Amino acid sequence: MFNSLSDRLTATFKNLRGKGRLSEADVDATVREIRRALLDADVAVPVVREFTAKVRERALGAEVNEALNPAQQIVKIVNEELVTILGGETRRINLAKNPPTVIMLAGLQGAGKTTLAGKLSKWLKAQGHSPLLVAADLQRPNAVKQLQVNGERAGVPVFAPHPGVSSEFESATGDPVAVAQAGVAEAKSKLHDVVIVDTAGRLGIDAELMAQAANIRAAINPDEVLFVIDAMIGQDAVNTAQAFNEGVNFTGVVLSKLDGDARGGAALSVASVTGKPVMFASTGESLDDFELFHPDRMASRILDMGDVLTLIEQAEKNWDKGEAERMARKFADQEDFTLDDFLSQMQQIRKMGSMKKMLMMMPGAANIRQQLENFDEREIDRVEAIVRSMTPHERVAPKIINGSRRARIAKGSGVHVSEVNGLLERFGQAQKMMKKMAQGGGIPGMPGVPGPGGFKGGRKGRQSPKKKARSGNPAKAAAELRAAQDKASAPKPLPTGASFGAGNEDFDPASLNLPKGFEKFLK
Repeated sequence: MFNSLSDRLTATFKNLRGKGRLSEADVDATVREIRRALLDADVAVPVVREFTAKVRERALGAEVNEALNPAQQIVKIVNEELVTILGGETRRINLAKNPPTVIMLAGLQGAGKTTLAGKLSKWLKAQGHSPLLVAADLQRPNAVKQLQVNGERAGVPVFAPHPGVSSEFESATGDPVAVAQAGVAEAKSKLHDVVIVDTAGRLGIDAELMAQAANIRAAINPDEVLFVIDAMIGQDAVNTAQAFNEGVNFTGVVLSKLDGDARGGAALSVASVTGKPVMFASTGESLDDFELFHPDRMASRILDMGDVLTLIEQAEKNWDKGEAERMARKFADQEDFTLDDFLSQMQQIRKMGSMKKMLMMMPGAANIRQQLENFDEREIDRVEAIVRSMTPHERVAPKIINGSRRARIAKGSGVHVSEVNGLLERFGQAQKMMKKMAQGGGIPGMPGVPGPGGFKGGRKGRQSPKKKARSGNPAKAAAELRAAQDKASAPKPLPTGASFGAGNEDFDPASLNLPKGFEKFLK
């Protein structure tokens, strides 16, 4: 979504590298480029003005002039100001003291409210809650049916007493306010601790839409009103957000379709213009493509600093702990890394989601964006097909895979023999690396790490001190030996002024030119 903005900002900061001190002209040029990048990304003009003014003020201040690396300090300032316009801190759902917690979804038609209701319910269920979906959108064709399907996929019950309309030629007959009230009552009776009410939208803002949303809010008194906004609609996002804020006074924003290819800068403006925080982000079609919005992490993504924390959280959520412990034991016991282990690791990675999304969370991913865009997600499927076409013995001992076996594996997996050869070659390299690491030698091609079985090259170049050769004359050699023994057994004199008053016997206090009578303290 923010690729264009990220590229422009990264290119701007590159021009500052290597400068030990930034002049006012350098700062003005940088701020000018930042302003152009934000305006090209569709960020609202008032937000751009305020943002660039703060960056310029701080960039000309003492914190940059006194910095060891002014370029990095400018990046730090831009990052902090981005976090500010994105909301500052992570905002979580305020749960009601007396359940159920009522959450109302509002927004225009097509923003993705119904899909988001399913995603939010699944996310809350994973957090240990017992949500209930309420179908109060009785105007959009098949909206009730869509919510029921999403609820079934999420494993969450749906309260839908009215079927709604099935085509655009039908007129809405149900009362959404009554459905919303009945849904909250149903949640109380069935002991659900969270209620998510899906409301109707329009293609545009009108009085009828706002009146209906205001009536539903007054009837159910929700704890949270989430405004769902399409991150791809451009500058109109700001006007729509202001209208809904005045009409229903929402408490938080949810950005949908963040996986799109639009400039997306308008999404950066909503929190700053309305004063309401962005709470969640929808990043794909799957019900799992949903995450808590962290302003600091989003700012890091925009500045190509990566989002390692989110990556770690996804790994902790999806990684099989039992499998991880098994691999750790195998690694510690220095057992061979087999194709079965390789296949198991591939399956663990697939649980985390799209490889492209994961790699784009790494710092500096913008430098390989083109390669990532060309990456085929089906490559993982082909690798899995190749490994599954092998016999159990071949997976444990890949060295037995000769030409005829490779042809059979390629035919069984539907790929060319060259792909099988390439996989076996890459696996052989990975196996060597794993074995080297298990022995404590570190990664091949890198300096050795001290440890059991580590590189012995660490002592290379060290020379032990040479012993002085003894004389060939027996009498002279005996004299040298006695002199060495006497030297070793003789007491070593303490240095002058040593601790505890020890010193040289020939020391004369008069040589220090001390005051009269002070000599007695030195005896």
